[in-house]
Amino acid sequence: MFEFTMTPEQIALRDETREFAKSVSREYILDMDADKIKYPKEYLKECGKQNLIGLRVPKEYGGRGLGWEEDIIALEELCVNGYMFGCTYGVTGDVVTEAIVHFGTEEQKKKFLIPICKGEKFAAECLTEPRGGSDFFGTTTIATKDGDDYILNGQKRFIVGGEGADYFLVYARTNTEVPPHKGITCFMVEREMGVKTDYLYGLMGCRGGGTARVVFDNVRVPKENVIGKVDGATPIFYQMMVPERFGTAAMTIGAVRPALEIATDYSTKRKAFGRTINKFQGVNFKIADAVTKLDTCRSMMYITAKAVDSGADPNLCRRLVSEGKKFVTEQCWDVANLSMQVMGGIGYTDVYPIEKILRDMRLSMIWVGSNEIMNVIVQHEWYEERKKELANNTKRNSELDALNAFDEEEKIYE
Repeated sequence: MFEFTMTPEQIALRDETREFAKSVSREYILDMDADKIKYPKEYLKECGKQNLIGLRVPKEYGGRGLGWEEDIIALEELCVNGYMFGCTYGVTGDVVTEAIVHFGTEEQKKKFLIPICKGEKFAAECLTEPRGGSDFFGTTTIATKDGDDYILNGQKRFIVGGEGADYFLVYARTNTEVPPHKGITCFMVEREMGVKTDYLYGLMGCRGGGTARVVFDNVRVPKENVIGKVDGATPIFYQMMVPERFGTAAMTIGAVRPALEIATDYSTKRKAFGRTINKFQGVNFKIADAVTKLDTCRSMMYITAKAVDSGADPNLCRRLVSEGKKFVTEQCWDVANLSMQVMGGIGYTDVYPIEKILRDMRLSMIWVGSNEIMNVIVQHEWYEERKKELANNTKRNSELDALNAFDEEEKIYE
């Protein structure tokens, strides 16, 4: 950990969350991976009792009023027990709460944030649909006005927490006569309104998070449950990209860290050709590569946290968050593979948890926006940024620093 970057308060938070993670029994972890636990309600309830849910939520609504720097410190520690611990924790306490904090009314903040932060109620975000996930504006879920209410019809799938959530943050088309970005509304739908979970997915990894298909069949939602403005979900969606993708990247570091630690310890004990295998460059260079990858990932996360917390340019933050989600998840996937390679055959068994960590890691590059979508965002924001630089003429024109830079006959663009 980068203690030298932390304040005493941040170190205390790290130690607090580290101790809390240690208190979770191995049986609980194993039962989640075996799908004996469908959704970790007991774990989240205990998080709420310890005031660990909604760290960035203002204190008056039950949170701690902290920033992203503190959040990613906590996420790394909480995810050491498994990626799905962070997924369920992050969805209910970081993602859904983000929408309510920034766009909810005072009444909505009191009604929803306080019980979520206490661990008394749990929330899920309903974004992905059967026809696809990354195409947010292609949603086919419909909300039809009926008096003061809306009648919601549609399906969402791969919803983390779908099996156990009490609240569902749902995006639905409310106006089909306008372009999609002007006709989608965000709702907070309560399970008791008639939400159905009709399928629980059998996942390769990241089990125990209640990942389900959620169905809305003529669900009546009162207008008081509209988050933000009617037909105004676009700014909410863009705001949600930060906790979705930044949180995902940060928690991945914690989820893969045990693989490196286990492989490191194993290499100092396992012997081959008369000496411990950490003496062979074929092994210790893999450890060095894994360490470098994790340190680089942390550096990226910490600087992005500072950018978001300081109110840096939103387009820059959007680029950094997207870069982080893609880069960190891919590097952490490499760390899991490097660790398994160091372990050899035993790493491919359930004698060590490396195989579980590797299974869990594969999700990180897919959910909350695939890494290919992250590239779309990064290149777009970068080109726009470069266009502004050229227009402002604030940087040296390095193109001219070549011997024949002014040979225009050789510079043919069409």
